[in-house]
Amino acid sequence: MDSLVALILLLPLAGAFSIGIGQLFGKLHGEAGEALTANIATWAIALSFLSALALLSSDLLGKNAGSFSAGSWLGSNALNIEMNFITTGFNAGLATLFSLLLVIVTRFSINYIHKEPGFHRFFFVLSLFSSAMLLLVLSGNAVGTFIGWEIAGLCSYLLIAFAYDRPIAAINATRVFVTNRIGDAGFILGIALCYTLVGSVNWSSLNSGAPQLTTGTATVIALCFATAAFAKSAQLPFTPWLARAMEGPTPSSAIFYGAVMIHAGIFLIIMLRPLFEQAPFAMGLLAAVGLATAVYSFIVGLTQTDVKSSLSFAISGQLGLMFLECGLGFWQLATWHLCAHAVVRGYQILTAPSFLHYVHGNPMKPVGRDIAGLRWVYVASLQRFWLDPVVDRILIRPTYGLAKDLDYFDDHIVDRIMGAPAPAGRAISSLAQLEEKVLRTQFGEDTGTFGRGNGWAARFLEWLAVIMSWFEERLVLQGIGMDAIDMGRKLGYAANKFEKLILKPRYLVLFVFTVLLFAASL
Repeated sequence: MDSLVALILLLPLAGAFSIGIGQLFGKLHGEAGEALTANIATWAIALSFLSALALLSSDLLGKNAGSFSAGSWLGSNALNIEMNFITTGFNAGLATLFSLLLVIVTRFSINYIHKEPGFHRFFFVLSLFSSAMLLLVLSGNAVGTFIGWEIAGLCSYLLIAFAYDRPIAAINATRVFVTNRIGDAGFILGIALCYTLVGSVNWSSLNSGAPQLTTGTATVIALCFATAAFAKSAQLPFTPWLARAMEGPTPSSAIFYGAVMIHAGIFLIIMLRPLFEQAPFAMGLLAAVGLATAVYSFIVGLTQTDVKSSLSFAISGQLGLMFLECGLGFWQLATWHLCAHAVVRGYQILTAPSFLHYVHGNPMKPVGRDIAGLRWVYVASLQRFWLDPVVDRILIRPTYGLAKDLDYFDDHIVDRIMGAPAPAGRAISSLAQLEEKVLRTQFGEDTGTFGRGNGWAARFLEWLAVIMSWFEERLVLQGIGMDAIDMGRKLGYAANKFEKLILKPRYLVLFVFTVLLFAASL
């Protein structure tokens, strides 16, 4: 039964591939193809759910071996990355829950996205996301989890910018995508440290070897994965991206940020429980960040005027409580909290368009008297505690300034030292300007007085200079000028092609290898 994990992952991937190929070759397009696209996506994730349910049932009956390996994917010296998967426990249960929620949202989306210009694109991305998220949950090693982590993030970007012709959607999607890359850097560093310090990237090896790690080593690795989890699950200081992500369609908001993907960070923390228990500082950080995020989200959520923004801060607040529970050692509570929250928030976001209908005649509950009169808190809450502007000033502006400085250094110093070819037309124009400048400097502004003198000899030389100037301008420069420019342009293109060729990795490696051989021979 462990081999069912392959079907769980491959069925949604096959659905995405089928929809993509159908669109590419014009078989699925317009309203006429909506039914086929919807059936492919629905049946793919439904069969994946049934496979996950069978896997979970087998695990509950004690039939599973606990892991499944499909062979070795990458081997280099001591590094060996297998295509292995976890088929028992929390991973199998969460895969079943997530696949069920994906089935519900896929079915809901059929009517919601009906007649939208991006109908087929939506279901392609949703099917791809389903496969990526299930890979994230079931992978038995950090590299496989990271691949699912990244593909899910890419799908998130594509669906936030679903209405890509709207500037706000495109800007918010880019902002969310860039913010999550900070967490990805922590994840990659964590993988590297696992291989360097533990000797394996398998989750089971890392968790079983955690008691033998020193406190410092365990803390460093745990902090890397904690950074990734904070970014993915919208904890401070990354919380504002979640409200921006609600720009996408309601079904994608429900499955990404209410039910499934937003819980990837807390899932990662729970899965690495033995590692975090060896790192008291990391546990304390989980508790502190979780508590701060819960308080921040509660206060800001009180002043939101639209339902999706209000739900986004409710989600980040509950996730903050889950991080707090993990930091305090209540791992089982955090596990159940995750599962319950995924179901409730997914339902709430799906019903957000009908919110006004459901709450009609139900007055809003006033806030408590203790905070009702705190005007400064109200103002700060309306501005979301200025977290976005602060992050812009502390991180984005310095990074942008550094990028401009490096670009200037590259254009004005590196390119000149390396002899990067400039456009031929600009070079000829620059030479002409330089020549004019030299003439003006040497002979004054009135260059027309040059060559004039007194007497017959002087007039003869002046007349001869005029004839030679006319001959040079009319016959020489105009005759060969365009040919020279064309030749210069061709030489510039050829130089650019040669530069791109030698900068390819294989040629750079060959060059370095040649230099090393030459140095060794000396």
